[in-house]
Amino acid sequence: MSAACPEEFVQFAGALADASGAVLRRHFRTPVAVEAKADATPVTIADRQAEEALRAAIAARYPDHGIVGEEFPPRAPDAALVWVLDPIDGTRSFISGAPIFGTLIALVAEGRPILGIIDQPILGERWIGAAGRPTRMNDRPARTSGRADLAEATLHTTSPDLFAGADADAFTRLRGTVGRTDYGWDCYAYAQLASGFVDLVVETGLKPHDFLALAPVVEGAGGRMTDWAGAPLGPGSDGRVVAAATPDLNAAARRALGTGRSSAKDPTGSGDVPVATNGAAQ
Repeated sequence: MSAACPEEFVQFAGALADASGAVLRRHFRTPVAVEAKADATPVTIADRQAEEALRAAIAARYPDHGIVGEEFPPRAPDAALVWVLDPIDGTRSFISGAPIFGTLIALVAEGRPILGIIDQPILGERWIGAAGRPTRMNDRPARTSGRADLAEATLHTTSPDLFAGADADAFTRLRGTVGRTDYGWDCYAYAQLASGFVDLVVETGLKPHDFLALAPVVEGAGGRMTDWAGAPLGPGSDGRVVAAATPDLNAAARRALGTGRSSAKDPTGSGDVPVATNGAAQ
């Protein structure tokens, strides 16, 4: 993310979040029907209507941009610029009436997210991270805690039940090294990491729409977000992520996990290996 994200895209992404938020507020804490998708995760009319609103706005403003979302088939996923959307990250929280879900909006260029928004429309909280500028939460700067010591860190993950096999063993090792471990919150944990209230978030099994918007927010607040091998996140990442308040804490967490592997050779020996992608979300 060496080049700055154009202000035009930052402003447009904010308008997208306004549009999705209007849809979600209409449905929040109402008796919406809940369906199970093929992967057994829940979906509601609010998820679908919010993504439809986002897609329509993008297609009208930028007809040559790609769109990849959670609820509908992709459009032009190999385009030079691709919007990656998760209308409700944390649908279970939305269904339960808990305002700790969020809308995730990312813009991907050359295989890397250059813009990310975490929007919590009920609390009126919005984190915007963009390449070349610091993260902001509403009208003020957002900064991580600056924590570097695992023994003092607060670790978050959505649920320990989502780890299996070697990943479960790795997470157990990590959990034994930190000061405190909490669960839940989905994308809201990453937002609170960017604001300095959580130090570390480690997860596995995520899809691009779950994590691409988060990386610019975390890194623009002074943190570091990579895969378990230390590689920058992109559409081709394997869904295992480490988000930390500092680069040192990220590295310490990856050492504790001890299972990160990269498909590329690292000539520097640092473990931070760029993973080549074609720019299309999977």
